Amino acid sequence: MTEAAHPRVALVLAIALVAISGAAVFVRFAEAPGVVVAAWRMLIAASLLAPITVRALRRTPLTPATRLPTVAAGALLGVHFAAWISSLSYTTVAASVSLVSTTPLWVALFAWAFLRRSPTLSMLLGILLAVAGGAVIAFGDLVGATGASTAPSPLLGDALALLGAVALAGYLLLGRSAQRHGLAIDAYAGVAYAVAALVLLPLPAAFGVAYLDYPAATFGWILALALVPQLIGHTGINYAMRHLDPTRVATATLMEPVGAALLAAAIFAEVPSVVTLLGAAALLTGVFITVRTRPGDRALP
Repeated sequence: MTEAAHPRVALVLAIALVAISGAAVFVRFAEAPGVVVAAWRMLIAASLLAPITVRALRRTPLTPATRLPTVAAGALLGVHFAAWISSLSYTTVAASVSLVSTTPLWVALFAWAFLRRSPTLSMLLGILLAVAGGAVIAFGDLVGATGASTAPSPLLGDALALLGAVALAGYLLLGRSAQRHGLAIDAYAGVAYAVAALVLLPLPAAFGVAYLDYPAATFGWILALALVPQLIGHTGINYAMRHLDPTRVATATLMEPVGAALLAAAIFAEVPSVVTLLGAAALLTGVFITVRTRPGDRALP
């Protein structure tokens, strides 16, 4: 992409970040089990995108190099939403969104483990700081610092948020690979969202919860989730991942927990405890240090 086109991509990324910041609030307003919200969110998003996806696949059909990464990415996206949306029923918005924002950290760790990229000293420092921040959040939740009224089972919620972060890291890396091998963003997004929907649709039945027995307002908020955080937010981030340095994109996504926490405080009067704020600050700083590590930095022996 030319330098002249970078401002357009940056604008797309900025709009995407605003879009995803409202996701946690929409989930809370939906007031339905996490697996139900996740399944309907992805089914609606995939259905709305289907006509565009079909046309895009005619231009850039799936190939052996793009088929497996795209399908695997969709499956991981389903895991991400099932875990993260469920976490919001058990822990606070601030804790959940901070922990799920460790995705760039897992991207760096996966590159270390699978791509044989030796960690640098600054990356190791960032990882240790992020782990310490996550431990502080968990400790605060363990002693009830976040408040029982908004966090009925915070450690479970924290664990689900972390699982969501790991799954999202795999989704982003696989999606970047599929796009780099020639699959258009609208073809990739449509297929990945459809696979995620297929993964999620059996889960409400598996957990013994209803698919449709909810008020109209619930489906209104789920539709808002599909339109704004999903189609605008996630699709915009995937577009930016192809055209910009992934490190910059990952760093930019660290603004999501700030926006989400501010919205939760304003709408739900859910003010994070001092312990949670300190842990989130350390965690996000550690992730920032990790993703800002440059190839020229000294690697560990």
